[in-house]
Amino acid sequence: MTMLKVIEVLAESDKSFEDAAQNAVTQASESVRNVKSVYIKEMKASVENGKITSYRVNAKISFALDGGSAD
Repeated sequence: MTMLKVIEVLAESDKSFEDAAQNAVTQASESVRNVKSVYIKEMKASVENGKITSYRVNAKISFALDGGSAD
């Protein structure tokens, strides 16, 4: 059996929601190993003068725990 853990990461980009999601995965990968998936829980954008200036995501990152067996 593989044990997974989930953390929440807030990330931002001035390019797109996709880039913000990649930033979330990159941030998580700096402190945990074995990242398996990302679930975008929430998306928000900031607007100034009628234009989007930043994209933000609240992402749930799943990763496998080392040693995996919980039997």
